[in-house]
Parts: sequence; C-alpha cells; structure tokens
Amino acid sequence: MRFSKKEIKDLLIAWLMISLAFAILFSEGNILSRIDLFFVIFVFSSLTAGIGFLFHELMHKFLAQKYRLWAEFRASYNMLFLAVIFSFFGFIIAAPGGVLIKGRLTREQNGRISLAGPLTNLVIALVFFIPLFILFLNNIEGMIMLFFRYGLIINSLLAVFNLIPFPGFDGQKVLSWNKTYYIITVILATGLFLTSFFI
Repeated sequence: MRFSKKEIKDLLIAWLMISLAFAILFSEGNILSRIDLFFVIFVFSSLTAGIGFLFHELMHKFLAQKYRLWAEFRASYNMLFLAVIFSFFGFIIAAPGGVLIKGRLTREQNGRISLAGPLTNLVIALVFFIPLFILFLNNIEGMIMLFFRYGLIINSLLAVFNLIPFPGFDGQKVLSWNKTYYIITVILATGLFLTSFFI
C-alpha cells in the first residue's frame, strides 16, 4: 500500500485518540485515581479498539488500491475530540474519519470495498474469541480474560455499527450491492457481539 505523510499522521493521531477515548470509557473517567491502572487500560484499548479501527480503515484502502483507485485516510479531528470528551460521560461517538476514494467505481467494487472493513473487524473479533473461549472453559479469570473480552466486544460492535444501512455507513453500500452478503455479515457480527455477554 502507498501512504502519504499526511495520511500516516492522520492514522496515528486517530489511533491514539480513539484508544484514549475507549480507555477513559473503560476506566469510567477515573484517570487520576489510578494512573498505573489507566495506563494498562490504555494499552488494552490501543490493542483492541485502536487495532480494530486501524485495520478496518486499512482494508478499505487496500482493496480500493487493488482496484487501482486513489485512496487515503483522513482523520476527522472534530469527531475525535468529541469522542474523547463524550467518553467522560460514559459513551463514545466513534467516527474518527474515513478513507477517501477517487476514481471510477462500480457498485460491486464499492460494495466489496465497504464490506472489507466490517469483515476485518469480524476476523479480529474471532481472533479474540478463540482464546477467550479457551480461558472460559478452563475457568481462568483476571486481566488476560478481560483483555480478550474487550477485543471481542469492541470489534464485533464495530462491525455491527458500521453495517448500519444508512447513507455514509458501510452497511448501506454493501446492502445496495448484495443483500445476501449483507445479511450473513450482520448475523455473524451480531452473533459474536451477543456471545460476549455469555462468556
């Protein structure tokens, strides 16, 4: 993949700010009471929410460039700032930016590029689910269990959220291209998200 300097900067800042927002959310805003614990939660967030966001956008870019289209990520700094602010109040609006694409694009190409993001989050969610399930079967608790649970919840939720069939979301483009792929992906993403409540 080809990256510009601005794109690399936007990706890194978006990754850090999304990770920070989720860390504040998970710590319930109590940053100063336990700095050491907050640092651990921030690392967890960067490796779960941050990685989920990063790979989601990179897969959009990868497939678009494979179709020989111009594609670059641009951060939405206003939305990133709001995500951090709202995380103090117990919720997050996760709209850190997106991949801009230029060139001739068919409906199928647009659908496939849009599907690549949520599918990536599904794969990452499964990567977290497998060790989580093994730990669950062996009655192992603690921070490691929490880490894998975060990864499963966040990435399955990112997939579900991005599959909302509204204009501007991946879901609307996937649905207009192929209803079968859309329904299957939504069922898998929702199933993984619901599973996280039983482990």
